[in-house]
Amino acid sequence: MKTKSVVLALAAASVIGAGGATAASGYGAGAPHLQAAAATVAPTSAPDYRAIVERYGPAVVGVTVEGKVPVSRQPNPDFENDPFFRFYRGLPFAPVPRGEVPVQGQGSGFIVSPDGVILTNAHVVRDASTVTVKLADRREFEAKVLGVDPATDVAVLKIEASGLPTVVIGDPAALGVGDYVLAIGSPFGFEQSATSGIVSAKGRSLPGDAYVPFIQTDVAVNPGNSGGPLFDAQGRVVGINSQIWSRTGGYQGLSFAIPIDVAIRVRDQVLATGTVRHARLGVTVQELNQALAESFSLKSPNGALVSSVAPGSAAEKAGLRAGDVVLALDGTPIERTGDLAARIGMAAPGDRVTLQVVREGKQIALQAVLGESKDSVAAADAAQAGDAGESRLGMAVRPLGPAERKAAGLKGGLVVEGVTGAAERAGIEPGDVILSVNGKPIETVEQLRAAAKGTDRQVALLVQRGDARIFVPVQLG
Repeated sequence: MKTKSVVLALAAASVIGAGGATAASGYGAGAPHLQAAAATVAPTSAPDYRAIVERYGPAVVGVTVEGKVPVSRQPNPDFENDPFFRFYRGLPFAPVPRGEVPVQGQGSGFIVSPDGVILTNAHVVRDASTVTVKLADRREFEAKVLGVDPATDVAVLKIEASGLPTVVIGDPAALGVGDYVLAIGSPFGFEQSATSGIVSAKGRSLPGDAYVPFIQTDVAVNPGNSGGPLFDAQGRVVGINSQIWSRTGGYQGLSFAIPIDVAIRVRDQVLATGTVRHARLGVTVQELNQALAESFSLKSPNGALVSSVAPGSAAEKAGLRAGDVVLALDGTPIERTGDLAARIGMAAPGDRVTLQVVREGKQIALQAVLGESKDSVAAADAAQAGDAGESRLGMAVRPLGPAERKAAGLKGGLVVEGVTGAAERAGIEPGDVILSVNGKPIETVEQLRAAAKGTDRQVALLVQRGDARIFVPVQLG
């Protein structure tokens, strides 16, 4: 379970009575308009959760993993509450034992085909040397990791079995805010636990998860629920429970699920090719507010404001410029920056898309042929770190463009667009700029790859984050 911290603002909430109760009670002179308003909402009954659990609970599994991680991955109680801790994680603040320590973890998953194909979260099986799947009938199987996609946090497992119960796949697009949903999983190792709630929001964009338009719910989700299914009122799987936002590390009313169509796309690619590919437009976008909207002659703060365009990217070839506001992609409105990132990420490299753009107060249409994201990985190698330098380090990088170099006052360097594996364990984050490896300046991806292939132990990366620079040791596997 990935846990994220956020400072929550508390808002007062009012409770509105059920329509039938309002009409029956009577409120004197004010009652007629209250009754009329209540009558517009038809009462509904709750789903038959018991039937859903009985029918599809057997297709939900527990996932237990064992592996080893570097000592630097273990939290230091003196620093884990420091807001800068993640950046400095892994640095030698105090003497620590060298080597690796064994770890165990638990999560959930669900069977999507009778021959033993299972979906779960990528972070559940990260660093795993062995993965064990426990069925609802208490049989256990060692699972093979067919592929993981850190960009969407989806993993595909396979066990050697047949005739297994499966879930039914639903349509997340048909979900609406307020709809009933049900989660089944193994929170804290308690098998086959069911919790229910409603859809709180759709299309949520979370930091570091640009490809996923999350389904937000108020379903109680805790460590161990990760990778388990989220069912709709008809018992169809509409999402994979993945994350919570919390100030305590436990459930506090905000849980997030990966839409099942995103996960199915990953599964289909893994089973067909063994790889997962994501498209790339090549822009940096920022959220609009009312002040920016007025500056760009927009009626409302909807759309994605382009702040930079990567040299040689699909966006540059299509004619996109900094200051453009993307309002729609292939006719589908783009209301927030996360909408654009999610739609591009779920497209295929080589797809041709039409962008509706506002430039200097006028709407224009641009055609773009999407490139391939550096987050696209050979799925089977993602968890085991391949031989290429970028894979061993666990970073997706690109050279700084001329405008970026000028703005940052740098002569060169590689900007980090995605992290996993060794780089993530060391505390590298998207947006960091890698300036040198072991004291040797780098300006190209080839130089980084060569430096990483030249050692079997670790490399020291000089990282610039904002105005700060620091050497970060990255332990290679």
